[in-house]
Amino acid sequence: MLIPSRLAPRDVVRVGGFGLRTRPVRVFLSALGIAIGIAAMVATVGISSSSRAELDRTLDALGTNLLTTSPGQGMDGKNVRLPMEATDMIRRIGDVEAASAIGKIDGVKTYRNDRIPSEQSGGIGAFAARPDLLEAVGADIARGTWFNDATAKFPTTVLGAETAKRLGITQPGEQVWSGGQWFTVAGILAPAPLAPELDTAALVAWESAKENLGFDGHPTTIYTRAVKAEVEAVRSLLAATANPEDPSVVAVSRPSDALAAQQAGDKAFTGLLVGLGSVALLVGGIGVANTMVISVLERRGEVGLRRSLGATQSQVCAQFLTESLLLSALGGGAGVVIGSGVTAGYALSQGWPTVVPLWVMAGGMGATLAIGGVAGLYPAVRAARLAPTAALAAT
Repeated sequence: MLIPSRLAPRDVVRVGGFGLRTRPVRVFLSALGIAIGIAAMVATVGISSSSRAELDRTLDALGTNLLTTSPGQGMDGKNVRLPMEATDMIRRIGDVEAASAIGKIDGVKTYRNDRIPSEQSGGIGAFAARPDLLEAVGADIARGTWFNDATAKFPTTVLGAETAKRLGITQPGEQVWSGGQWFTVAGILAPAPLAPELDTAALVAWESAKENLGFDGHPTTIYTRAVKAEVEAVRSLLAATANPEDPSVVAVSRPSDALAAQQAGDKAFTGLLVGLGSVALLVGGIGVANTMVISVLERRGEVGLRRSLGATQSQVCAQFLTESLLLSALGGGAGVVIGSGVTAGYALSQGWPTVVPLWVMAGGMGATLAIGGVAGLYPAVRAARLAPTAALAAT
């Protein structure tokens, strides 16, 4: 009685691995196609996730409870001014934690010195700022100091991050020309993500702006910090509180919403790049299928010899299918490592936390094995169906 041969799973893996080791260059090139697709997917999702993690960290630090109030245009098309007491009225709202404001000083531009023509202002406007502005906005001083009781009485200014860069000022103590007189730079702000208008401004203390630059005292942007659980309730009251006579011309916004919209745009762009990575992965799968088909044709003699020695069709099929899966897993594993490395390198260069979601690594490997299985199925079945005598005769 003929006893059918048996092949343990470990032996199937060893036989499949031997088939890969005999053709290292071809295996490398086929695995490379898979690796590129997986690396593209992992790196794309990883970099996007790291960017979102940095944004979330920024929002946690700055808070999502900041609201801004600014005047709009009336029915006649003219700009409407907020009342001078608007900031104080907003502070009286029960769920408001802090409120501050800036006011644009009409007709005043800031220059590096008094010899620059007025038409070359660079768009650097002068703004009056209340003493508690930094607390409300969540901004920081990068160098120097903010206005205090002493400096607020003199012609001093605090420059936004971009303003300082444009004017070529790197340290406090230098002077700029504004409104026909010299102002000493007391400090330079760090970039303010929730109030980007401050980055391109030259700020002057509120009372000093009135005394030295003819500021009229009307705020142009009011920054309000609300209790987090009551942000929407406070938002609904701001317009009527800031301008009771005509709330319809008051614009209220939430700066963190713009950052959230940017995050949503990043997600859509990530989806596009993941799609491109999937195409690369599909191309890699075709390369695996091609490699396995050629392998079957080249190894017909081996298949015929194994069949004549008692190997069953299922064992031959399992051998070539395992070989295809190992080839795909090799490329997928390399792709995950490369993609994670690219993510870590880019995140570190930007100062972001490194985030590579587990689902993209597991999903990438799962997709790799699925493609490897599909790509190797036909060659495996074809090898299993080879008749032993025909296979031996073809060698």
